[in-house]
Amino acid sequence: MPPPCPCAMKFFFDVLPFVLFYVSYVKWGIYVATAVAIGVSALQIVLTLLSGRKVEPMQWVGMGLIGVFGGMTLVLQNPIFVMWRSSIVNWLLAAVLLVSLHVLGRNPLKLLLGSQMRMPERAWRQLVWGLSGLFTTMGVVNIVVAKNFSEAAWVNYKTFGSPVISFLAIALLFMLLGRHIEIVGAPGSQASPATPPGDAPPPSAATGDAAAVQHPQQR
Repeated sequence: MPPPCPCAMKFFFDVLPFVLFYVSYVKWGIYVATAVAIGVSALQIVLTLLSGRKVEPMQWVGMGLIGVFGGMTLVLQNPIFVMWRSSIVNWLLAAVLLVSLHVLGRNPLKLLLGSQMRMPERAWRQLVWGLSGLFTTMGVVNIVVAKNFSEAAWVNYKTFGSPVISFLAIALLFMLLGRHIEIVGAPGSQASPATPPGDAPPPSAATGDAAAVQHPQQR
């Protein structure tokens, strides 16, 4: 039996917290669901470390925020704190993208995706602006839903609405930038991943080999 696809495993890994949070809420309410969310977040970190993979900085931030705001919800018996957590995560993501681009002068999305696709520099910047706008908007929408609708409505939005809206918005953003995108390794693509310096033969050696082929009689 072939091993499971890494993409499928990552998708399962990312979706599992939403599923467990929703099921726990339906069965036992917001406080049990919050405790489950804290436990699952910590478990994800542990499993990532045990698998030998690197824990991304935002995973640590996410676990810290769910620990703090989820803990406040459990201690104070007020669900508003765990509701705010989603907005803070979105705003942090937007801030990281914009600060990296405009203050540090580095495009984080290009660093992350540059080995898979090629785009003009302007398109990379537009991608950062688009995603920053999306994260900022989703944070605001989350607060609006949390403050103006029922707890059950917020749980449904967090579990189903927010992921679907985010997916569609990101898909639309990539469609708008599609004419600029060139996938590395795609048929007919001019883009190719950069060759590591250590993999290229020294110029002198390459020249010598060519000369040997062209003038074997001179040996």
